[in-house]
Amino acid sequence: MSHNSSSLKQLALQKFKKDFWGVFSFSFIVLVGFVSIFAYVLAPDNSKHANQMHLSIHSKQPGFKVQMLNIPSGLNLQQSKFEKIFFGKENTNTEVPILGYSVKNDTLIYTEYASDGLNGQEKFLPLQSFPNNSVAGFIKEKTFVFGTDKYGRDLLSRILVGARISFFIGFVAVFISLVIGVFMGSLAGYFGGKIDAIIMWIINVTWSIPTLLLVIAITLALGKGFWQVFIAVGLTMWVEVARVVRGQIISVKEMQYVTAARALGFNDIRIITRHILPNIMAPVIVISAANFASAILIESGLSFLGIGAQPPMASWGAMIKDHYNYIILGKPYLAIIPGMCIMSLVMTFMLMGNALRDAFDVKN
Repeated sequence: MSHNSSSLKQLALQKFKKDFWGVFSFSFIVLVGFVSIFAYVLAPDNSKHANQMHLSIHSKQPGFKVQMLNIPSGLNLQQSKFEKIFFGKENTNTEVPILGYSVKNDTLIYTEYASDGLNGQEKFLPLQSFPNNSVAGFIKEKTFVFGTDKYGRDLLSRILVGARISFFIGFVAVFISLVIGVFMGSLAGYFGGKIDAIIMWIINVTWSIPTLLLVIAITLALGKGFWQVFIAVGLTMWVEVARVVRGQIISVKEMQYVTAARALGFNDIRIITRHILPNIMAPVIVISAANFASAILIESGLSFLGIGAQPPMASWGAMIKDHYNYIILGKPYLAIIPGMCIMSLVMTFMLMGNALRDAFDVKN
């Protein structure tokens, strides 16, 4: 049976490789996963949560360029390379957008940036504030590829860092839903009777509550926060997995290889885990891909409502919430860019789910 199962998996893999949209979607998801893990390495603003604010350059168009003065704070925070790569840099320096500068008598004279054609304030800073009394390397031209948000933060950096929440909520939510759903569905499908009736009652009650309402209730019970949203979304998605697993087990538990396993004296746990589950995972994999997409949409909706990831944490849904008014104010890209990111990631998961469904379909 294991050899036959292995052959079916190889056949499904070959069919999946021939599906252009399936392979494209898988490649895009791998790319987003890479960006999510190394967001702070790729982001122009590698500060924690990409939260460097410059109110004087808020809501600037994509491609905006400005000279940026970096004023050292003198504080020396000890931070490992691991923390900088995966959690961002604790930046204690002060960044100031400037229009121009000059050096006279050991004093840096700079003009702060002012938009709308206004004259910026002229300020003075002793050169002793900089190492070796030199501003070389502390004044650079900075380009904002996607422009800046309403707080003057780099929108590209926020998008890259925000991908981490949207991507990893899919993994955590699907993992939780698989653990609970496979366990409950296996018990209901294999043992039947009163156990099946009780579990199906729990599934039906859970399913009767609107998903978003249930997530909001769990989030309010656990509190607002990063991990609370992950757990809340996962706890609402297990019912679909449980129903699929239950139906599949009911259809195969009387097959000859299961009967042979019982005749050999194997216990129920071994029969379920070693013989039944490996042969019914195809539809579970397909529904998991769809749950990835659903989890991303739910998290975005929660962040839009203000009960998802909390500021200053970057989240695509929160970015839409902060800037949806700008759609009618002539700067729609501030909301459209994160919206397109959500749409692209959800669509690729759905396309990959369709490709997996076709690959595992033995009728084709």
